[in-house]
Amino acid sequence: MTWLTETRNSYDTVAASYADETRDLLDRLIHVRAGVVLFADLVRAIDGGPVADVGCGPGHTTALLRELGADAFGIDLSPAMIEIARREHPGARFEVGSMTDLDLADDSLAGVLAWWSLIHIPDEAVPGVLVQFHRVLRPGGVLAVGFHVGDESKITTSADGHHRQPSRVADWLREAGFTVEAQHLLNPDEPKPGAILFARRPAAPPR
Repeated sequence: MTWLTETRNSYDTVAASYADETRDLLDRLIHVRAGVVLFADLVRAIDGGPVADVGCGPGHTTALLRELGADAFGIDLSPAMIEIARREHPGARFEVGSMTDLDLADDSLAGVLAWWSLIHIPDEAVPGVLVQFHRVLRPGGVLAVGFHVGDESKITTSADGHHRQPSRVADWLREAGFTVEAQHLLNPDEPKPGAILFARRPAAPPR
């Protein structure tokens, strides 16, 4: 897929500068950080388990999850990003991989975090990615998706990615088999608002 190659190459090119620019981002964006904290709390409430930070970049969010007590590891399409993540966060596990085809076992995760990484997936490929997330989560597992809000689905820059309405993302989640539990709208009065959706793979019915 051409867009996967273009995304990988784009982030390989800017990996070092991107890591520097985002190093303290979660300290500056308090509401975004609160979303990570809530996600970790939701995973803890189901007795924990492995958590994948999908599209982890240089690993800053993965590291925060681990500080919060989550058994988190990172996956990213960019080998250069993974190299930086491994160097800066040597206690964590990081792997090169694509959210379009996760090399993870069915029902193996307690949580999946897609923190402004789904923005690089074109509309037609999003449903398949969400099916991947559903597949690797165990019943009752938690998904948190952060993204830019807007009506433009085309990419303006590699950093901005696709802008989408929360209602559309929620519909995709439901179609993939998730139950949507909460929506947080970030900076609604700013030119570039964001949103976080919290969803869950429904628990298996009792036998």
